[in-house]
Amino acid sequence: MPTLSLLDSYSARIATPFAVLGIRTAGECLAGIDYFPKGAATLDPVNRFAARVCRQIERYLDDPRFRFDLPFDYRGTEFQCRVWRAIAGIPSGGTLTYLDVARQLRTAPRPVGGACGANRIPLVIPCHRVVGSGGIGGFMHSRRGPGIEIKRWLLRHEGVSSER
Repeated sequence: MPTLSLLDSYSARIATPFAVLGIRTAGECLAGIDYFPKGAATLDPVNRFAARVCRQIERYLDDPRFRFDLPFDYRGTEFQCRVWRAIAGIPSGGTLTYLDVARQLRTAPRPVGGACGANRIPLVIPCHRVVGSGGIGGFMHSRRGPGIEIKRWLLRHEGVSSER
C-alpha cells in the first residue's frame, strides 16, 4: 500500500470497509485509485468529478453488480491496455484465471499478472476478478498481506464463493 505524503495530490480519499481509497482525477477523467490502510486520512471530494467517482464507488459498495460509468484513459503499454480491456469484460461475480486471460490474448499468464499489477484504476478495471489456477493469485504486487485480504473482500462482496 502506498504511503501518504504532503506531495501526494488526491481529489478525494474515501473510507470503505476494506481500505481508504485515494482518488486521482485529471479534469473530467479518472486517473488513479490507490489503496491505503483502513483508518488513513480521508478527504472530501475537491471537485464535482471526484464527487461523482465517490458516489459510484458507494453505489458499488451497496450493489456489487453496479457498473462503473466513469471516463478514463487506458494509459500503459499496448499489451497492458489489451489485458485491461479483457479484464474490464469480466462481470461482477465472475472470475477468470491468469491463464484464461493469457489464452484469450495469446500470451502467457505471468505478463498478464504484471499488467494486473500495473492497473492504476482498480475496481473500475476489476483486476481482483483475475485469480490463479490453484488459488487466489496475487494482488497489488503481493501474494499475502493487506492486498490479498482486499482481493478476498471484493470477491466475497461480489458473491464469489471460492477463489477457484
